[in-house]
Amino acid sequence: MSVLVIAGTGTGVGKTVVTAAIAALAAHRGERVAVLKPAQTGVAPDEPGDLAEVRRLAGEVPSRELRRYPDPLSPEAAARRGALPPVSPAEAAQAATELHEDHDLVLVEGAGGLLVRFDPDGGTLADVAWSLGALVLVVAEAGLGTLNATALTAEVATRRGLHVGGVVIGSWPPTPDLAARSNVADLPVAAGAPLLGALAAGLGRATRAEFLEEARRGLSPWFGGRFDPERFAAGVAAST
Repeated sequence: MSVLVIAGTGTGVGKTVVTAAIAALAAHRGERVAVLKPAQTGVAPDEPGDLAEVRRLAGEVPSRELRRYPDPLSPEAAARRGALPPVSPAEAAQAATELHEDHDLVLVEGAGGLLVRFDPDGGTLADVAWSLGALVLVVAEAGLGTLNATALTAEVATRRGLHVGGVVIGSWPPTPDLAARSNVADLPVAAGAPLLGALAAGLGRATRAEFLEEARRGLSPWFGGRFDPERFAAGVAAST
């Protein structure tokens, strides 16, 4: 794992917290980790964006943002509305490659889902992943509706020659409903890939020390954590 593309099944599913958790564990292990955000939308030039949140939670990991658009739209729509230059998949892939020259792990956090458009030519995060030959990590919601979105994301990734390394639940509720409990078993099937973690809801409010411990608890040993999907599923089943 040298470059990992982090794609959500939609907006607000917890991509930034998952990115920060992976970065925190990697940095704690002594790895040189960097985070790339090709396009940040919905944030004014003088406001903190997703990378500021990653640094707040994970520490001062090197990071790079290529474009910022004030409107809360897709990158392509926000660039068009603001008469600003779009970011292309080729530019994003080049930036990730440059970061990788000096880092052991580069995390590329998308904006929304895998097929959200970056530019007028239809370039997407999927094109970035393909250019890099990178694994894709899918960040999914816990509850109702997530299986369809996860299956669609995984299917389009596979059709485009990408490999989905796993799925992480970006925000696991303190009192999961029936759909969330059922989805623990069904999400890996929908993704065609293992469940690699489930991070507690509200984790973005944790202190840095608390965040690191919750990252260990909520992410797979694949990332340096101790999340066990079978034990997690058994615990969820026992709570019903």
